[in-house]
Amino acid sequence: MKRFVFGALALLCPVLAVTAQEVTGPAAPAEDKKDVTTLESVTVSARQRDENLQKVPLAVSVVSGEWLDRSYTVNTQQLSQLVPSLYYNSANPRNTAYTIRGLGSNTLSVSAANDGIEPGVGFYVDGVYHGRPATAAFDFTDIDRIEVLRGPQGTLFGKNTTAGAINITSRLPTFQPEGSGEISLGEQGFVQAKGTVSEPLSQTVAGRLSVQYTERDGTLHNVRTGKDENELNNYAVRGQLLFKPDDSLNVRLIGDVSNLDSDCCTQNYLRVGSSLRSAARQFEGLAANLPAHGLPAYSPPSRNIYDRLTDIDAPLHIDTQDGGVSLNADWNVGPVMLTSISAWRYWKWDVANDRDYTGIPIQLVQRIPSRQDQYSQEFRVASNGDGPLTYVGGLYFYTQEINGKPISIYGPAATYWLVSTTSFPRMPDYLADGYGQYGDSHYRMKSYAAFGEVNYHFTDRLTGTVGVRYTYEDKNGTYSTTVSGGLPTTPGTIQDNAKLSLFRPQSYRASDNGGNPSGRLNLAYQFTDDLMGYVGYAYGYKSGGLNMSGLPLDAANNPALATAVIKDETNRTWEAGLKSAWWDNRATANLAAYRTVVRNYQANITSSTETAAIRTYPANIPEVRVQGVEGDFAALLFRGFTLRASFAYADGKYTDYPKGPCPLEWQNPNAAGGCQPLVAPASLAIKTSNPRGNPDVPGAYVLTGLPLAGLSKWAGSLGFDYELPIGSDAFLVHADTSARSDYNSDTANSIYTRIAGYAVVNASVGYRFNDNWEVDVFARNLFDRNYVTALTVQTGNSGLILGQPSDPRLVGVTLRAHF
Repeated sequence: MKRFVFGALALLCPVLAVTAQEVTGPAAPAEDKKDVTTLESVTVSARQRDENLQKVPLAVSVVSGEWLDRSYTVNTQQLSQLVPSLYYNSANPRNTAYTIRGLGSNTLSVSAANDGIEPGVGFYVDGVYHGRPATAAFDFTDIDRIEVLRGPQGTLFGKNTTAGAINITSRLPTFQPEGSGEISLGEQGFVQAKGTVSEPLSQTVAGRLSVQYTERDGTLHNVRTGKDENELNNYAVRGQLLFKPDDSLNVRLIGDVSNLDSDCCTQNYLRVGSSLRSAARQFEGLAANLPAHGLPAYSPPSRNIYDRLTDIDAPLHIDTQDGGVSLNADWNVGPVMLTSISAWRYWKWDVANDRDYTGIPIQLVQRIPSRQDQYSQEFRVASNGDGPLTYVGGLYFYTQEINGKPISIYGPAATYWLVSTTSFPRMPDYLADGYGQYGDSHYRMKSYAAFGEVNYHFTDRLTGTVGVRYTYEDKNGTYSTTVSGGLPTTPGTIQDNAKLSLFRPQSYRASDNGGNPSGRLNLAYQFTDDLMGYVGYAYGYKSGGLNMSGLPLDAANNPALATAVIKDETNRTWEAGLKSAWWDNRATANLAAYRTVVRNYQANITSSTETAAIRTYPANIPEVRVQGVEGDFAALLFRGFTLRASFAYADGKYTDYPKGPCPLEWQNPNAAGGCQPLVAPASLAIKTSNPRGNPDVPGAYVLTGLPLAGLSKWAGSLGFDYELPIGSDAFLVHADTSARSDYNSDTANSIYTRIAGYAVVNASVGYRFNDNWEVDVFARNLFDRNYVTALTVQTGNSGLILGQPSDPRLVGVTLRAHF
């Protein structure tokens, strides 16, 4: 039914536009690009005023709405294929993380999975900050452009972020009727419908309505149920009203809702890694010995991840929604532009997961139904004119509240699979069957900030910039859980302690408050009209966080209260860049080199001392350093043919991390702290020396000098668009390729958690009729390249590594209409 409704709306939009044209008169003619011999200038609002990208002394990548449409890019994951410095990882929408230059949030999604941690990369839509990374998983709707700003942000707008920002601008309502609609059909049951209509409602009010619907069959086949998992089924609606009584005032009311309701998201067998546990307590031994515990022996349905087979035995489904309303006002009062952005947004989430990712009944339920509400208010004043002094200043307030109900229930295999026989003798096989944890979490934060930035033109060519911000934040959270179920046990007995090693009731409060300045300095010089150079320094700040997912257990099997609050994160970035235009503005080449040092980097840490209950928790890494070079190039090589290329080289390291988590290959439950030491004591049967064991801290692993997780040393993209006029029609060709080198997906840098590099190609060919109708044939992952996008170490440290394979090749056809 939804497919029919949204498809009908998409195709109805251009019809409505045509009807409006008949009433109000014809729309302005489309720009004739057949005789264009220079690149179109790229306009950005990164400094809260419309400027040519080539005149902005910042590292910014820009993707236009037309480029998004041509490349069939509809979400942040696909955007990362066009912007090499942007990395996106999502095990499911709640567990979503994105980084810029390898920084922002740990690749295991600490900022998403833990409600008390703020992301280091800001995500903005029409000036409104989105507080939860999960909202970046929804499809884009009717986008004018996307700017990816690299490095600390906050002296110009919005929420302070230490790593960068993704700034999305939607298309405005128009006072000339226009409309577009498209529908795409493809392999794997792919259906996508988009529609937009914009027209005047009066002489001072215009409206715009945009809809989008996407559906696709699952890409993993469940051999147990016969279903295809990891399907797509989402829709988005955005409505806008623009009030423009004269040229000095623009007031825009925006409302939107996006919904994703599908059987998703799981992973399948990738590999098995070996630890220093006994063979019976590692995956192959555990799977083979299941019959001795009343369960059938287990073997994965395939040991080739690209067979895309799974056999999960628990329900799988996600139901998540994001929406809100904002009122954006810009008032030109002559010397200055006054801006106000008022917004309320919400995000809600529910899920059914199989968190052991196998057909073994280890964990039957794992979900955190959640609801987030946020309110924000921003006031800005920006100077007008081109005098020697220009400035932006403002005030910002943001508050959010998140309520969750974590629920986890174990199945009949949990006792055998998760309770270590080293710590406990053999327990009754069904001791933990039905044993579960039920909880409530509540998190509230308030953020207040004042910011400003001044640009002074010392000469016509030399400009200095000073930006400052002060942020004060207050965070409070409560977390409580109870446990019940499983076989009855007597408190204090070894059986009761075995159950508590899986889940232990917890109840705690945590809070953090304080403020800190941040800012930036920049000096830019316009060597010629076509060449600008700049150098800059930025200091970024992110306040401390609260652990709102339960505390890890210490060596005595008690909650570690010291891990409830983590420290503030600070970022120092030095950057130098060149922006240039060539061949009479037929080409642009922009380069940036940077060095970033982060103190107390907020990351997600995996505990090696526990069996199952708390797999990860937030913590500070003392120091991380990333340095590199980036480039963005564009050229109109000949009439109708535009080439784009980008690259990012990054060298990221832990420069101070002596007490890191233990990687899988060195985990030994018989060793102090669960990690093989540098020198094995006489009491330890395995004498192998761990070259990175910390001699002073049992269980700690020295990660100093090792690569930063989640960061490819090389990443790049290359693409082109070709439009060949044929009378009033046109033949269209698009292609783009994206490549990344290998990287490690886990903070501990295990040899088993590396993800191989890859390259993927997308393409389309089409024919446009008289600037109105268009037919395209498209392919995503044209050469059907297999690669892994994310991985997970299975609960319990059995050594099983699960992976998320790439989507297989998708070929389809699109019908578009523009009026």
